[in-house]
This record gives sequence, structure tokens and C-alpha cells, in this order.
Amino acid sequence: MGVEMAYQYNGEFQEMEDVNFSDSELVCHVRDALISVQTGDSDSYHQLVGVMHHSERLAPDEVALLVTSLKALSGAVSYIDNVHHDSLLNSIFGMSLWKYGPDVMDALLELIIALAASNGKYVDSCLDMLVSNFMPPMYLVYTLKQPRGQAKKEQVLSRVHTALEDIVDLIPMAASRLSSVVVHRMPTTFKKDLEKDHLMYRTEIYVENILRLESGAIREFVGSRMLMAVVDLLTELDVAIGWDDILRDDSCKGIFAIELEDADEVDDDENDYGELPRTLNHKSLGKNIVADLLDSLMVLTFEHLESCANNKRLGEVFETLLDSFMLTILNTYKSKFAQFVMFYACALDPEKCGVKFAKTLADRFSCSDNPVTRMSAVAYLASYLARAKFLSPAFVASTLKRLVDWCLEYCETQGSDMNPKAHRVFYSGCQAIMYVLCFRMKSLMDVPRFKSQLLLMPLEPVLKHKLDPLKVCLPSIVEEFLKQAKAAYLFTTSETFIFEDMLESDFSKDFGGLERLDMFFPFDPCLLKKSDRGYIRPNFVYWKHVRTTYGSDEDDSSDADIAEDFVAENGESSMEEGRTGSLDEQYLELDEFDHAMNKMSITPKNGFTYRFGGEQMKMPSRIRPSTTPESL
Repeated sequence: MGVEMAYQYNGEFQEMEDVNFSDSELVCHVRDALISVQTGDSDSYHQLVGVMHHSERLAPDEVALLVTSLKALSGAVSYIDNVHHDSLLNSIFGMSLWKYGPDVMDALLELIIALAASNGKYVDSCLDMLVSNFMPPMYLVYTLKQPRGQAKKEQVLSRVHTALEDIVDLIPMAASRLSSVVVHRMPTTFKKDLEKDHLMYRTEIYVENILRLESGAIREFVGSRMLMAVVDLLTELDVAIGWDDILRDDSCKGIFAIELEDADEVDDDENDYGELPRTLNHKSLGKNIVADLLDSLMVLTFEHLESCANNKRLGEVFETLLDSFMLTILNTYKSKFAQFVMFYACALDPEKCGVKFAKTLADRFSCSDNPVTRMSAVAYLASYLARAKFLSPAFVASTLKRLVDWCLEYCETQGSDMNPKAHRVFYSGCQAIMYVLCFRMKSLMDVPRFKSQLLLMPLEPVLKHKLDPLKVCLPSIVEEFLKQAKAAYLFTTSETFIFEDMLESDFSKDFGGLERLDMFFPFDPCLLKKSDRGYIRPNFVYWKHVRTTYGSDEDDSSDADIAEDFVAENGESSMEEGRTGSLDEQYLELDEFDHAMNKMSITPKNGFTYRFGGEQMKMPSRIRPSTTPESL
């Protein structure tokens, strides 16, 4: 097929001849232009470079010229030299696919693939050029939210990913180089840069592309690194959100006294518990732009995990997530939200992923050489066992027994030195046990099999040991735990555990840390609105739904309330399915859900008081304890 040839030079089009060139003749012409540079006659070469700079509002003949030139360069790619043709290469690698139509895009990508395959020295530049097209130019961002823009977005990105796959097929070593390029080009997350909506949206598109690589044809080569890069970015954003951003109006900034309430249910300035002038809820983050971006990126990650589950590859992805969690999130100082990626992955597959996560944390607590890592692991484990609605009572009971047995073994090897710093791993284990039982004691005691297991655990000798964990662990946990234990007759001599003075002791301060902002459990309610409402909330146990052992009959929800909550979260068909099976099976199944669906009063009738910062305050009605490493 012949093509009419023209070149742009000095900003003007010059008709060379109204002559049709064959494809081979055109390649020869471009080849001669490339060779001419070395002889000092570079006019044709400069004309060729000028064609590459055409991008804005191309006329049909200009489009044809650009397509023709790109195709000719693909045929003469072996004559391109990075020393003599540096300006041409810079022009090619600087081209944006977003500025052109399909014909130019296809011709340009053909050239990029040919360059990568022709010489190993161009591989990194070709990959970098393709990855740079993950994000659109800023001026196009707002149009991409419209249907026409969405079509353009798919036109570009589908071609980019196909080109990346072709390069990896031709040059397998390019896969590892691609991973490095993607991580290197990760958008910066400085708060001042995110103040413009288009920059946030470009970051979201970039993460979409990373996840697309993870699930695409070359995931075998790049998938793990891509997923870990996303987790790293989430963690970076998470850390960038300071606690001052969350509690900026709180006059009692030392402690989280009230658990998350739905912003639609509770007014910011007034709550029905009276402990604080401000309720911690979704609105606490205000218009925090970093939190908004993190929320959007976590939703993208949740959707990706759902897709993996639907395609039967969640187990494969979970292994990478677990490794990333252990390397990145577990010991991250004040991680607040990124860990919910693990929580949701576990919720998608409770029997495998959910159990494995808990067992891995228990192993890390029992066997790690690093005390900070051990305390962090048991904090995550306790928060997870307490909050994960999808975990069975049987598994919670067996994991609790493992923790209690470890604590008992520790007691048997220690003297009576009540030193919070020396025995901090032990105290963190004890505190974790009590915290979980604050949430789960009623549901375990209501089932004879689990009640027997709980009563047989050597918990009493651990708590009565001379190390005296009840005087060291956080009073808010100890008081709630003892109140429930006494009502459940958990101990044979419950009067032994009654405190004459429930004021926070110096031991507790040494253990918990004087900076009370450090005191939170890793899976405290998620304040990111979209992430919480769409994904976490259906799988999460809120304290206001927990049935306590001291709750009176009048505090219990009616059967109608239980059924209403169950149907709201699981659908009417699930209610019908729940009636099948034996009576024992129905009882056990309902027991797994009742702690999340029954609306029980959780406020003690006579809360004790404690002192903090020189002021006497009412004990918070909602538990906000802490065992993060920095607080231990």
C-alpha cells in the first residue's frame, strides 16, 4: 500500500513530492535519514524529529503523516542509535498516548515494542514510557469522569497493558524491571500536592493500573510486588494522617473514651453518653484530603480482593498480603486504617484466610525474638478476635486457650517482680485475653461446650500470680472484664479480684505509656466512611451490639429486633436458610451471630471514676483500650 509522504520542518509543512511510497521504500527513506546524521547531513533527520512533536489538534493529513513515520521507524528500528539519535528517542519516549487517536496509539506502541525487543538498553525507557501513561494529563482528568472520558481511558490503558505484556513475553527479564519502574513512578503523597482533586484522581488511576497488573496476564511475574506496592502506599498515607487530624476538637485528647458512632445517628457536639463533648465518628476526620484518598484507594483494593475471590485466587493473593502485613504494617507506628485490608480479605474467606491470619499472629506472639513485634502481634490478634464477626466461637475459644496456656507457662518460670517493662510481653498477653473476653464472654458462656472450655482454662492462676497483671493492665479493660467475669461466675473466688482502688496505678502507666494517644487497638472501628460502610461494617462487631454477662433481661433485644438486624445484614433468604438443620445446629449458628445482632445495653449501671490529667472524669461507657507496641 502506498502512502503520500510529507515532513514538517521549522513549523511548516513542505510537500516533498506527490509521490506514493511503498512501505519498504518508506522504511528505506527513514533509514537514510537516520544514517545521514553521522555524515553531517541531518536535515531529513530533524524533519523526522519534528514530526514526533506534533500532538495538538492534528489535521487528518498530519495524523496520516505521524502514523506513517512511526510505522517506518518501527521497520528501521535497528538503525536507531542512542548516541546519534538522542533527540529522536527523547521525543518518542515523551509522547503521551492520551493525546492521540487509536491509529497513532497503535503505531506508537508498535514502535515502543520494537525498540524494547531490538536492544536491551532501551527496555527501561520503553517500560518507563508505558508506565508514565498510567496517569492521564492533568487537563484531561475531569473529562475522564464522563462517559466519553471513560471510553478514552479504556482505549489508552487497555493498549498500555497489552504492550507491557508483549514486551514481557519477548523479554522475560523485563518483568523485574517493570516492577521497579512501577514502584519508582508511584505518585508522591505530600499533603500539599493532594489539595487539588485532579492529583487525587490521577493517584487513584495509577493504583487501578497497579491492581490491573496484579490480576493481568503477567501477574505470575509482577503480581506479588504490585500488591505489596499498594499496601506500602496505603500505609504511607495512613501514617500521614496524624491523631491531631482525628481528635482536633477533643478536649480530652489523652484517651478514646467513646467508640465510633454512625455520623447519621449522633451529633458531633452532643452525645447521649455524656463523657466527652465530641463523639468520635466518621466526621472526626473532617475534610482530611489524605484520609479521603486513602479511603478511595482502600475501596479499590477491597474491590480487587472481591474480584480475586470470585476468580478463585484469593488464597494466592492472601499469601502476599500476609507477607506484606508482617513486613510493613505489623510494626508500623500508629497504623490506623491500612490493616483493614487484611480484615476484609479474611472476611471473604473466614475458614482459610481468616483462620490463617489469627494463627500467624499467635505464632509471632509466641515465637518471635523481638518484644515489640510480639506485643504488636498479640494486640492485633486480640482486636481481630474481638471484632471479626465471621470468626466462629469455637476458633475464638481455642485461640484464647493458646494465649492462656502461654501466660501460665510464663508465670511458672517467673518470680514476684512486678516490673511492667521487664514483663511487658506477658502483660500484653494478659490484657489481650481480657479484652477478647470483654467482647466474647457472653457468647461463649451461653454454649455449654464453649463454657466448659472457658472454665477449664487456667485463667485464674494467671491473673492471681504475683506478677499481678490486674494492677498493670489498663483499668478500663480490667474493670469491664472483672464485671463480666463476676456475673458469669467465671472464677471460683471472684471476691479475690475486687479492687479497693480502681484509680490508674503507676504500674499501669508504665505499661500503657503516659502518652494516652498511643492507646488504641488496631481494629478499632474504621473512620473511613466508604471503606467502613461498604465493606467493613457488615463483618464487624461494634461494642454497642455486644451482649454482656451482667446485662439484665430488660436490656435484651426482643426476638423481633434480632430478626430485623439479621435480615438487614443477610437478607430474608438467609433467615429462611437459618431455620434448616437440627435444633442444636440452629442454636450454635445463632450463637455465632447474636453478639453482633442483639442490641444490648453495654453501659455499666454504676461506672467507676478515675483521674487523668488532674481532672475527675466518668468512666467511659465504651471500651477504647490499647496494646499497640508504642503504648506498651
